[in-house]
Amino acid sequence: MLHLTLQARLQAAVRTVLPDAETAAILVRPCPDARHGDYQSNALIAVAKQRKLNPRQLAEQVKAALDVADVCDAVDIAGPGFLNFRVRPAALAATLQAAGRGEHLFYAAAAQPRTVVIDFSSPNVAKPMHVGHIRSTGIGDALQRIFRLLGHRVISDNHIGDWGTQFGKLLLGWKQILDRDALAADAIAELERLYKVINAECDANPARLEEAKQELVKLQAGDADNIAVWQEMIRVSQVQFDAIYGRLGVKFDHALGESFYNPQLGPVVEDLLARGIARESEGAVGVFSDGSLPPKQDPFLVNRDGEWIADPALVRKSDGGFNYMTTDLATIDYRLKTWAPAEIVYVVDDRQAPHFKKLFLTFARWQPESAAKVKLVHVGFGKILGEDGKPFKTRSGDTVKLGELLDEAEERALKVVTEKNPDLPEAERKEIARVVGLGAVKYADLLPNRQSDYMFSWDKMLALQGNTAPYLLYAYTRVQSVLRKQASEARGQETELQLVAAEELALAKHFLNFGLVLEAAAEEYRPNFLCNYLYDLAGLFARFYENCPVLKAEGAERATRLLLCDLTGRVLKQGLEVLGIQTTEQM
Repeated sequence: MLHLTLQARLQAAVRTVLPDAETAAILVRPCPDARHGDYQSNALIAVAKQRKLNPRQLAEQVKAALDVADVCDAVDIAGPGFLNFRVRPAALAATLQAAGRGEHLFYAAAAQPRTVVIDFSSPNVAKPMHVGHIRSTGIGDALQRIFRLLGHRVISDNHIGDWGTQFGKLLLGWKQILDRDALAADAIAELERLYKVINAECDANPARLEEAKQELVKLQAGDADNIAVWQEMIRVSQVQFDAIYGRLGVKFDHALGESFYNPQLGPVVEDLLARGIARESEGAVGVFSDGSLPPKQDPFLVNRDGEWIADPALVRKSDGGFNYMTTDLATIDYRLKTWAPAEIVYVVDDRQAPHFKKLFLTFARWQPESAAKVKLVHVGFGKILGEDGKPFKTRSGDTVKLGELLDEAEERALKVVTEKNPDLPEAERKEIARVVGLGAVKYADLLPNRQSDYMFSWDKMLALQGNTAPYLLYAYTRVQSVLRKQASEARGQETELQLVAAEELALAKHFLNFGLVLEAAAEEYRPNFLCNYLYDLAGLFARFYENCPVLKAEGAERATRLLLCDLTGRVLKQGLEVLGIQTTEQM
């Protein structure tokens, strides 16, 4: 990778001028304005400031020690000490040829791979997966794919909601009003019905609520009958989860639900009490502010009528039950002891941000040595809105079920495919519609800044123009169409490349940034960086294709253009794949 070559040589030049300098932070990045060059480094300004040197003079000294003549036409010093690099076409061509031979695809494995646990999706047992699950599932899956591609060890864990007070009501419903035929036909719908009926009865009748509580107590005490029914609820729920994940192409290494941590919850609370981190209050046990943060930044305090009052993280309720905080503390403890990750990433919506602030601070107070070794990250995201600007619902006001949404995506895509290609056999049209429909839903979800709310629009997400999955998939099929016509020439033969036309150079230089974008997407947990990169790639390819005839060209020009087509297809395919989107050879 050219930027890594430039970066290594720049670091070496800095060490020549300043032998004791720490050079890890001296990075080379794409130049924000192509008029000034292809790559840039502003790192010398910070180095000079630290040592009270003139940054411009330091830049002159480093430039004199810098040996990049084989890679760059020129190195310019700009402003207070920026270094701008302009890549030589020969070096660019050599990089493209290496990619054509399959030696790389413009990204490199991480120099220091780390273990990353990614916690995402987390549906609840006995409830249908709904449209909101697309966010955590899609973002989490894209992140695990990006981290894996960059050579990190990833452990994905689906922390399923399979424990809690709702099971008392479900058990009561199962024993008294279960419709076996309905369970066989649609288990989740029947479990949902049981819960709604019993929940309404519990709201209206305290005696009914007491019955449900007794069923829960029996479950928590290990009653054999209740455990068997609960396990059957988990089993039928898992069938639904597996069907949805199968359609989305999402896989997990583990699915350790809340119940898995149940035996650890008592000991966690006892340890927190013993260490003086938690204390009893009004019959409950909570972790309170330790005063180490200003009140405005302290999640254990809340402002009421101008006064800061305690808002503790409860770890045991007054009735002796535990809650999410207790389970999540036990989960961190288990993950660190079992997998020793450098990082644990939670892909959970932004409304849970206060919970995670309390969780991370509580864990740091409970196990400071372990907390110092792991980075705990909450990757939050916004809501999906309907075209009315309100949370996305069905016309009747119900939550949109994820399975039904995916069905509609495929149906709508089938109409688009049939209009464009009515002569294709039905089975082929349906397969293309599956790829396009599911890809459109995923891409529309990954494209916005994840912390923004976004508007769900079928017309926008299925459009063949604009920043959409269908546009990118169509660009890919155009590439494949060219390569099919010249299959024997397509893959990076050792012919001299001639990168002459502006469109050829722009496309070639865009390839160089693929690895940097992947790294930034991983570092910032933002798959939308990759979406925008691929959209720009498709646009650059369209301009190249319009202005640089491929099949009518001859000799080195033809070989160059075929290689550019080939590499465009491979980068598009790889980029879409790490977003969890399949490609299709024709549309």
